[in-house]
Amino acid sequence: METSVIEELIKAGLPDAEVKVTGDGRHFEAAVVSAAFEGKSLIQRHRLVLATIQAQIASDELHALSITSAKTPAEAE
Repeated sequence: METSVIEELIKAGLPDAEVKVTGDGRHFEAAVVSAAFEGKSLIQRHRLVLATIQAQIASDELHALSITSAKTPAEAE
């Protein structure tokens, strides 16, 4: 799977998000900035991101995604 596909999946689920994904084709890392994270705990933020790619994880199309950061726009400044 290409990093750009994962970025688009996350952006589709979190339309306002700024997303940067890196990886080797099976294991990926994502840094996400979204206003949807306002008032959410870190685990809630990670769950929001993971929900956007759940189908790919379930089908084993995507083996692993590590969320390196999940910040609000204010936190990202």
